[in-house]
Amino acid sequence: MRIMRKYADVPTDVKGLVLAIGNFDGVHRGHQSVIAHAQEEADKRGVPAGVLTFEPHSREFFAPDAPPFRLSNLETKAAHLNWLKVDVMVALKFDLEFSQKTAEEFVRDVLVEGFGVSHVVVGYDFIFGHKRQGTTVILSELGKKYGFGVTVVEPVGEETVIFSSTAIRECLANGEPRKAATLLGHWWEVEGRVVEGDKRGRTIGFPTANVPITHYHHPKLGVYAVRVGLHEEDGTTSWVNGVANYGNRPTFDKKDVILEVHLLDFEGDLYARKIRVAFVDFIREEKKFSGIDELEKQIDKDALSARTILAASDNRQDRYADKNDRKIVES
Repeated sequence: MRIMRKYADVPTDVKGLVLAIGNFDGVHRGHQSVIAHAQEEADKRGVPAGVLTFEPHSREFFAPDAPPFRLSNLETKAAHLNWLKVDVMVALKFDLEFSQKTAEEFVRDVLVEGFGVSHVVVGYDFIFGHKRQGTTVILSELGKKYGFGVTVVEPVGEETVIFSSTAIRECLANGEPRKAATLLGHWWEVEGRVVEGDKRGRTIGFPTANVPITHYHHPKLGVYAVRVGLHEEDGTTSWVNGVANYGNRPTFDKKDVILEVHLLDFEGDLYARKIRVAFVDFIREEKKFSGIDELEKQIDKDALSARTILAASDNRQDRYADKNDRKIVES
């Protein structure tokens, strides 16, 4: 998959592609439906299928001090799109200048003059342009004016639940990562660089990789069974079972919230290394223990619970460990 960060000087082999447009935060099953429609249209036309998204998320740009809400960062989003066999990911910089483009300027400058799109696909709730004035109706009208087709994909869901980022955030806030995975079509995961911690875990036989996840939506505080993705030199990802605590470590009177991950049956130094952590199931709420001995006994129980849960779980994230995965190339 090719990643592009601008709409000027687009290579000729990309021009004329079909684009699915949206934020695609989390790349959940509703997003996957939009992308599948774009891929089907691209196959009919014999052109590349692409996804156009924005970085940072517009909501993040306009309200930088609001509570974090993102379900995926750019790297994780790219991994999901690559597995879905998207040909081109376009991640345009969302800044003040870009935010002031009118709906028609966005269509003319980005879609037509930039990419020369043959067709675009959007979700039913797609809004675009300065002051969110562009709707799917306006997009269809502009498509007729500039000579490209438009497909609007209706909501997708199961029974009474529509696949949406909002519903997924609610699941995570309630400590329901399995329910979130049902809506996502994959485990919810975060990605971050391992930072130096108190090194207390290694003294009791449970060394942890400490990962700040300040820019992500905050899941419920507590202990989770997780799968940990380690980036390999050949571009693939190896997944290891683990148990994680997301919280402020009340036993030690800490106040900052951090993700502490213990990898099961793994030896090695992860300091300063980027890792991915997929949340599989919630084990228990965080609590304050009377001392190290009680905490150590509970960690033993948590590790056993994680092993049992993970042994019975499908390894959805292993799809990224496939040695035949296509490479991601930034251009």
